[in-house]
Amino acid sequence: MVGLIAKKLGMTRFFDEKTGNSVAVTVLEAGPCVVTQVKTEEIDGYTAVQLGFGQKKEKRTSKAILGHLAKSAAKPLYLMREFRDFVSAAPLKLGDEVKADVFSVGDQVSISGISKGKGFAGVVKRHHFNGGPVTHGQSDRLRAPGSLGQSSYPSRVYKGLRMAGRMGNEKVTVSGLKVVKVDIENNLLLIKGAIPGANQGYVLIKK
Repeated sequence: MVGLIAKKLGMTRFFDEKTGNSVAVTVLEAGPCVVTQVKTEEIDGYTAVQLGFGQKKEKRTSKAILGHLAKSAAKPLYLMREFRDFVSAAPLKLGDEVKADVFSVGDQVSISGISKGKGFAGVVKRHHFNGGPVTHGQSDRLRAPGSLGQSSYPSRVYKGLRMAGRMGNEKVTVSGLKVVKVDIENNLLLIKGAIPGANQGYVLIKK
């Protein structure tokens, strides 16, 4: 497995050099990520690499994290995540940098991020309910959920029933995305299509 922590910069269009077709792409600032910890089968029971990305002020970083980062001589980092069974050309050591060149054009990747928060939403927006009729005097039933289907038994609402509530602001993973361009000099990845989250949000990209 190969992965990176990246920042979503926004969306634009990319023209295919062969066909000339316009492709909607998402631009990611992928790294450089710093190796802050290397886990091994002998010590930890599994193999993994912990990567850190993003600058953070030292005064906003706890002493425990500063002590952890001191082992790799890394500056305060905004985000650290672990990637299991990380594959690289050479064994990674503390302080090494992992850049966008671990991906290549045509790679199939999955991207995880925190979706945009929509706040408290009704069932029409949240679950795509049709709503009720607007005729025969039902003036206030258009966007209502309708009956919940409960009577004297079981006299309660089942858990997980689709109702109004908080929408978005949860982890979402999209698989099967394609890398259409890799800009090694600027550590940029162009991914075909849309990915979860708002601009300037952090995502995990895995191959």
